[in-house]
Amino acid sequence: MKIRKEKIEIQPGHSFKLFSPSMRKNFYWHFHPEIELVYVEAVSGIRHVGRHISGYTGSDLVLIGPNVPHLNFDYGLETEYKQIVVQLKVDFLEALILPTAEFGEIRALFERSHKGLAFYGDTKEKVVKRLKEVDMEHPFDALLGLLEIFQLLGRSGEVEVLNEGDTGVKWLLNDKVRMGTIYDYVHENYDKEPDVNEIAARVHLGTAAFCRYFKRQTKMTFTDFVNQYRMSNAKNLLLQGKSAGEVCYEVGFESVSYFNRLFKRVVGVTPAVFRRGYNG
Repeated sequence: MKIRKEKIEIQPGHSFKLFSPSMRKNFYWHFHPEIELVYVEAVSGIRHVGRHISGYTGSDLVLIGPNVPHLNFDYGLETEYKQIVVQLKVDFLEALILPTAEFGEIRALFERSHKGLAFYGDTKEKVVKRLKEVDMEHPFDALLGLLEIFQLLGRSGEVEVLNEGDTGVKWLLNDKVRMGTIYDYVHENYDKEPDVNEIAARVHLGTAAFCRYFKRQTKMTFTDFVNQYRMSNAKNLLLQGKSAGEVCYEVGFESVSYFNRLFKRVVGVTPAVFRRGYNG
C-alpha cells in the first residue's frame, strides 16, 4: 500500500496521452513527473491531492502538477462513472511552453499546478466539451485542442487552489506509515465506529503519535477524515432516493439531528436541500 511512482508510456508521435482508466477497486496512491488533467463524472467521490482531502459531487476537473501525490479519483466508486485523463510528456513545458511568448498564461497555469487546481462552472463545462472532442488519431489537431483547453484553464477565475504550498512527493517519500492501510480501514468501518486506537496499532504507532502523523499528512484530524468519508457515501445514498433518516444510520451515525447538522457543515446545505438540488 505504499506510495507508488507511476511509469507513464506515451506513444510515439504524441506529446501527451489521453485515455479513460478504470481503477475503482484499487487504492492507487501515486505520483509521476508528468502534469495530469483529470475529469471524472460520478454521483459522488473522493478527491485526495497532496495534503488536500475532500469530496466531489456530479463531476470533478483537476489539474495536478509534477510529482504531486494523489489518489485515483474513481477509488471506491460503486455507481457508474466516466473518466478522462490527460498526461503530458515531462518535457512538454520546457520544449513547447517556456520558449513561446504567446503561451504565457499556460506557463503560469503549469507553475501553479503543483498546488493542485480544481475548476468549476462554465470553465469546466467548456473544457469537458472540448476534451470529449479531442481525437488522438489526428495528433496535430489533438495538440491544438489540448492547447486550447489549457488556455481556457489559464484564463479562468473559476478555480479552487487545493493546497497552500508545494506538495511534491518529497514531503512523503520517507513516510513509513501506509495511507492505503488507513483508507482500507476506514472503508471497512466507516458505517460502524472507526477506532483511532485500532488503526494506530495497525500502522505500528501509538495513538498520540498516529494523531500527530495524520494531522501532519492531511491537515485534518482522523475524526474529520472519517466524517468526510461518511459524507461522501451519504451523498451517494441520498441521490439514490433514500431519506436522511435512512442514510444517517447506514453511514454510521446514531442521531439524525447530529447527522443533519454535520452534513450541512461539511457539504454546505442540509441533506434534503442537497437531494432536491440534484434530483430536481
